[in-house]
Amino acid sequence: MQSVRSVLKIENFERATTKSGQKVSFMSEFVLQQQNEAAAERQKPKEVIRRLVWKICIATLILMAIGSATRVMNAGLACPDWPLCYGELVPAKQMNLQVFLEWFHRLDAALIGVSAIALCGLSWWHRRLLPVWLPWASTFALFLIVFQGILGGLTVTELLRFDIVTAHLGTALLFFTTLLIIGTALTPYQGTGTAGKLPWVGLIASVFVYLQSLLGALVGSRWAVHQCFGGSQLCTVMYSHIAGLLPPTVVILAMVFICWRTPALHPALRRLANMAGGLLSLQILLGFATFRLHLQVEPLTVSHQTVGAALLGTLVVFTVLALRDSVSAESRVLSVE
Repeated sequence: MQSVRSVLKIENFERATTKSGQKVSFMSEFVLQQQNEAAAERQKPKEVIRRLVWKICIATLILMAIGSATRVMNAGLACPDWPLCYGELVPAKQMNLQVFLEWFHRLDAALIGVSAIALCGLSWWHRRLLPVWLPWASTFALFLIVFQGILGGLTVTELLRFDIVTAHLGTALLFFTTLLIIGTALTPYQGTGTAGKLPWVGLIASVFVYLQSLLGALVGSRWAVHQCFGGSQLCTVMYSHIAGLLPPTVVILAMVFICWRTPALHPALRRLANMAGGLLSLQILLGFATFRLHLQVEPLTVSHQTVGAALLGTLVVFTVLALRDSVSAESRVLSVE
């Protein structure tokens, strides 16, 4: 009888233990689910801002392509006033290809401006859930787009003065670069710690391509190719742009070579390096064709500037990811020590 009671006690104890274990397991799962939901809720503003930034990047690239088409089609003054066009929001009566290009260029710029205001507002509103640098970076981007709008108005009121036109493109590229840095910094990325000196190589290549783009804008805004071939004027400006091709070409090819030779490099960095090499080759071919045809084929000229902006963007994204790779490698070393 005693042994039967002992067995029953043991069985009751095991049942109680099992039930308590199930309760603990259920509570653990509940707490973990709550933590995951809270983490997802904290990540939501960051994800919304990241998607908005990449959309503005695409719109900015399109804007620069339209701006290039506006210039080569002699449509920069198709709307003689600013910010309206012939005193109207939509100049239906005066609409033709040139007016449409200039009008659509302004429309796209206005949409980007509104998006930049939204980006800045969201960044400050959710600043407690975001990286400390993000509200300040979005504010800088907003400043650039406001300054860009002012330059856009001056290009019309000052009748396409070459220095203002060059600054207009330079500011657009700087705005584009700022957005790419923000978007890439917010993109999930786990580095392999093998980037080495690649961030510096990417940064040097980006600076060279940006300066070369400014030289190209100067060539275009002063019509240096036409002036040089027509009357041997401004040939120095044109040949400076041609000679300026050498530094970025050497650095980009070195970057691609280093990526090929670096073992265990993150696939994203390798793809971006290959993309930069391909865009460089395409850009050189387009530049050669544009030069040989004396800028007479407008789509070639527009493609030349657009591919240049895409090359700069690829290098900027590569540089930011390579820097994040290096930082993650240093963090691992410090944690081991």
